[in-house]
Amino acid sequence: MKRKGEITKEVKIMELVSRYPESTAVLMNHGFHCLGCVLAQFETLEEGALAHGMDEKEIGSLIKEVNSVIKISSGKKAQTKIKQGKKKQAD
Repeated sequence: MKRKGEITKEVKIMELVSRYPESTAVLMNHGFHCLGCVLAQFETLEEGALAHGMDEKEIGSLIKEVNSVIKISSGKKAQTKIKQGKKKQAD
């Protein structure tokens, strides 16, 4: 089930990387070494994964991992903003 704000297999690879740079490491670990290629601008995550020999199960795992990394990163960013806000209030 897709939750609001989660990445799906329909996202364009370059849109994903541009919006969430932290996803780059996950993609590289799964064999997406061509993030700068022209096709990455037009291919969906699913199309790229299939082109790299991944099956549906592997694609599902990739998507879960990307969403996990994004969630963790977003949580850290939120915590940093909260700490900065508290520091400004104290000053």
